[in-house]
Amino acid sequence: MRPPASTRLPDGFTAVLDHRVQVLDGSLDGPDGGGAVLLGGSPATILRLTPAARRLLRDGRVVVRDRVSAALARRLLDAGLAVPVPPAVRTPPVTVVVPVRDNATGLERLLGALRATCDPREVLVVDDGSADPAAVAAVAGRHQARLLRHRRSRGPAAARNTGLAAATTPLVAFCDSDVVPGEPGWLAALSAHFADPALALAAPRILSLDSGGAGEPGWIADYERVRSSLDLGPDPGPVRPTSAVAYVPSAAVVVRAGAVGQGFDPRLRVAEDVDLVFRLQRAGWRLRYLPEITVAHEHRTALRPWLARKAFYGTGAAPLAARHPGQVPPVRLAPWTALACGLVLVQRRWSVLVAAAATLLATVRLSRSLTGLRRRGRLAAWLAGKGLGGAAWQSAAALVRHWWPAAASACLVSRRARRAVAVAACAEGVADWWWRGREAPLLPYLLAHRLDDLAYGAGLWRGVLRQRTVAPLLPQVVRRTRPGGRSAAGPVRRRAGRMEHGMYRPTGPRPSG
Repeated sequence: MRPPASTRLPDGFTAVLDHRVQVLDGSLDGPDGGGAVLLGGSPATILRLTPAARRLLRDGRVVVRDRVSAALARRLLDAGLAVPVPPAVRTPPVTVVVPVRDNATGLERLLGALRATCDPREVLVVDDGSADPAAVAAVAGRHQARLLRHRRSRGPAAARNTGLAAATTPLVAFCDSDVVPGEPGWLAALSAHFADPALALAAPRILSLDSGGAGEPGWIADYERVRSSLDLGPDPGPVRPTSAVAYVPSAAVVVRAGAVGQGFDPRLRVAEDVDLVFRLQRAGWRLRYLPEITVAHEHRTALRPWLARKAFYGTGAAPLAARHPGQVPPVRLAPWTALACGLVLVQRRWSVLVAAAATLLATVRLSRSLTGLRRRGRLAAWLAGKGLGGAAWQSAAALVRHWWPAAASACLVSRRARRAVAVAACAEGVADWWWRGREAPLLPYLLAHRLDDLAYGAGLWRGVLRQRTVAPLLPQVVRRTRPGGRSAAGPVRRRAGRMEHGMYRPTGPRPSG
C-alpha cells in the first residue's frame, strides 16, 4: 500500500473551522493579536496561529490559493479543527461494487435506488456463492449491472476485492445489499472530496432504513434508530485510530482505487473494514467521515439475530489487536485520569481525597503548560474536568462492555465490585441515552444498551480466547504530546500539543463485518 504522491491541497479547496472549535483569547479578527489560539479536534489539540495564519483565517475559513494557505488548510483538517469544502470541479467516474449473498430482495431495492440517486460509470454485482444464483442474476440483469460470481462463498472482503479488481475507474464505491442510498447526488458529493490528492476513503453517515418514517415497531428497532453500531454520529472528522471516529464501516464507502491496492484482507470475515482503515492511515493517506451525506441501512431488529450480530462484531477486536498493536484499546487515558479513576473504584474516603488531589495537581501542571494564554487557570480547570469526565465515561463503558465477564466474577465475591458495576451500568446507560438516544424511551433503551454490551463483550472474550491474546482487554495509558515548535508549513505554531485527557468518547471499533 503506497503512500500518497502529494498531500498539497489544490487551489480552490476550502477548510472551514468546525463548529465545535473554540476560539480562545478573543476573536479571529481581534486587533490585539487575540483569537490566535484554537482548541478542538480529537484528541483535543491547542494550536496557536501566527499572525499570517490568523489573517488567512479571519472569516473562519481558509481558501487554498498558494503554498502557505494550502499548508494551513492541511494542518487544520488533519487536526480535526476544520471541515473540508472541495472545489466545484468535475468529479472522477465511479464504479459501484455490490457484494451479495442470498439477498435478491435487498439487491433489487439497492439497484433501483442507485439508478434513481446517482450515475456511476458501472455497477458490478459480486455474487458470493448464493444458494439461488439465478435470482441474483435476474435482478442484476433487470438493472443492467455486470454480474461476477464466486461459486463458493469466500466472504465479503473477497467479494469486494473481486469487484475492485474488475473496476476500471479511479474511484470505487462499495455498497452492501442491505443499504439504500436515498439522497440524489450522494455519490457525487462523496466523490468531490477526492479533489484532495491525499484522500483515500470517504464515508457517509449510515442511518436506519426506516428513520424517515413511522419506523418498525419494537424496542430493538427504536434503539438501532439512534444507537446503531454503523452510525458514527452527526459530527464530521478525519478517520484515525483512537480518535472519536476511529473507523468507518464498509457498508457504504468510496475509495481511491490506487490507494487501497488489492483492497480488503480476505482472511478476515469480520473487521476487514477497520483493518483497511488502519492500514491506509498508517501508509499516510487521509480518510474522512462526512455525516452530512447519508445512506440508510436495514438493521436487524429480531432479538436473536441482533444479539448474534453484536457478538460477531466483538470477535473482531482480537484479530485487530494482533495486526495493529495499541490501536484498539478498551480505554485510552492519561496517567492522572487513570490514577483518579482507579482510586475512585477503590471506594474509600482516602482514595477519593487522593483522586481529588491528583486532579488538582494535573490542573496546575496543565495551567503551566498553557503559557501565554489568557485565563489559563480557568481553561486548565475546564480541560481537566472534561478530561476526568471523559475518562470516567470510558472506564464505566469498558467495565460493563469489554470487561464484564471479569467484573461479573468479581461481583460474586465483593460488595464493592457489585456497587461499582451497578453504578457504572446505570450511570453510563443514562449518559449514553442523554448523549445519543433521547428519541427513544429511556428504560427500553437502557435494556437494549446493556444487552448490546453483553453480546459484544461475549464476542470479544471469545475472540480473545481463540487468538490467545489479552491485548484488546488492556487499557492504554498515554502521556500528553509535548508542545511542538513552529510547523514546517510556517503559518501554525503548536503550543500544547494533543491533550490526552479522555476528552472524547470512543465507542471502540464496532466493525460492520
